[in-house]
Amino acid sequence: EVQLVESGGDLVQPGGSLKLSCLASGFAFSSADLMWERQAPGKGREWVSTILASGMTYYTGPMKGRATISRDNAKSTVYLQLNNLKPEGTAMYYCIYPKSGLKISGQGTQVTVSS
Repeated sequence: EVQLVESGGDLVQPGGSLKLSCLASGFAFSSADLMWERQAPGKGREWVSTILASGMTYYTGPMKGRATISRDNAKSTVYLQLNNLKPEGTAMYYCIYPKSGLKISGQGTQVTVSS
């Protein structure tokens, strides 16, 4: 069974940083492409970043330069480092494993950016 467990979300002041983690199990992690998405209050899910099995990374425009996705295959964990957070970054962040046209995600981790 595929499982994704996100952690690391917190309340942070504008300009602050957080490192989100996603512990994965139930599939061949090292050969999987993985993504982060987020959902702000009252809005739909928004793609944030992708890391391919090769290590190539991609980011949505607003997050370029302020987010870094990485992976540790030995720990079956994917990370999302968020820097210079803005209030519009307040959202539930989800780790995504795309499989057979579906997006499998965990429960998410809440990031709140507020002074």
